[in-house]
Amino acid sequence: MDLFFHEASLLLFNSVLIPVALFSAAFYLLAVLGIRHRTPARYQGVAVKQWPSVTIQIPTKNEQVAIRCAEHCLRFDYPGRFQIIIGDDSTDSEVSRAIDAFARQHPNVTVTRRGSTFGYKPGNLNHMLQFSKGEIIAIFDSDFLPPTDFLTRIVKPFVADEKVACVQAKWDYLNIGQTRVSRFASSILMVYHHLLAPINERLGVSLLFGSAEAVRASALRELGGWKDWSMTEDVEFTLRALRAGYKSVYLSDLSVPGEVPFNLRGLSKQQKRWAYGNAKAFFDNSRWILFGGRFSLLQKAALLFTLVGYISAPFLVVFMLLGIVTWFTGTPGVIDVAKFSLTTGQIFLINSGFLAAALVALHREKRARMIISVVGASLTYGIWVSISVFDGLMKALARKKMQWYMIRKAGNESLTLPSA
Repeated sequence: MDLFFHEASLLLFNSVLIPVALFSAAFYLLAVLGIRHRTPARYQGVAVKQWPSVTIQIPTKNEQVAIRCAEHCLRFDYPGRFQIIIGDDSTDSEVSRAIDAFARQHPNVTVTRRGSTFGYKPGNLNHMLQFSKGEIIAIFDSDFLPPTDFLTRIVKPFVADEKVACVQAKWDYLNIGQTRVSRFASSILMVYHHLLAPINERLGVSLLFGSAEAVRASALRELGGWKDWSMTEDVEFTLRALRAGYKSVYLSDLSVPGEVPFNLRGLSKQQKRWAYGNAKAFFDNSRWILFGGRFSLLQKAALLFTLVGYISAPFLVVFMLLGIVTWFTGTPGVIDVAKFSLTTGQIFLINSGFLAAALVALHREKRARMIISVVGASLTYGIWVSISVFDGLMKALARKKMQWYMIRKAGNESLTLPSA
């Protein structure tokens, strides 16, 4: 019986090795491209004769950091007109009173409320859209702190090309050093922002990330607004915009800091939601993405990897578990240390593409010293996160609905609410 289990686990191990090697090779390729490529600053030389009007939207629910975000928005050096809308879905009356008190002090800040959470975040964004007067709409999650020149830089692609409907800024990480989990969460985002997003930009298939982004209001209204109940309304809308012939831009030289999850529960829920939302967006649009004439082969490959690349995580977990089972069900005997070391090293190299990509991204971020922490987190926290990702992918494949989960934010727990 032990021999049967060993042979079965060995067969499965070798079978899973193939997709693991392929995914790992893709990450190794990202790492190599990331070492060689440097994204030049774009649009900074664009001359603007007339600055478009802008509406800044901050969707929030029971988050006092929305006030902090709005305070930073008030400091924009934008030459044109802009309004700020805080879409308050709060059930905490103390938070709502503080937001109202802040808005009374600033005439260009408006507070909107729906009395429900219909449609989750995209439902809130659609509600705010009714009160938005700007030609361009900039969106921030409440924990983001945009720099003073954010608006002047993010509107330039819209001015330069009327077909641009979406512009996304790079994310930075406010609380990267808070916990081991926050360092791991930041490294995951670094791989995307430093390696994958620039490739998508060069290929013309950049995607919105949900915060520190801007959209052309006329295009948003033309395409029916945000999709209610979507877990990744940003990605879903970008795909519709690209299909309609609009363009999307990623500004890697415009960085906006925001908070990352600092505990395992928050990180797992975040990655599960993103895996679910991205996969569902792909499944809903797979026919025209893969078989339509809109995209080239390279663009299709980039979108496929970006939207369903999360599936690599559960494969890695299964690979590791099968390796353990194969080891313990094998025939006992004297260990050939040289052979064991060589085999272990080969297996580690085969499935370490993500770690190689993370090392390059950390180097680009000037945080290479974090690699030991990231490796340790990948082999511990990463397993639980991968299980959550797998759950999200299965729910998307089964067309099941998923509940929105609010991530704990350090700012909400360290700031004192202003008095009403």
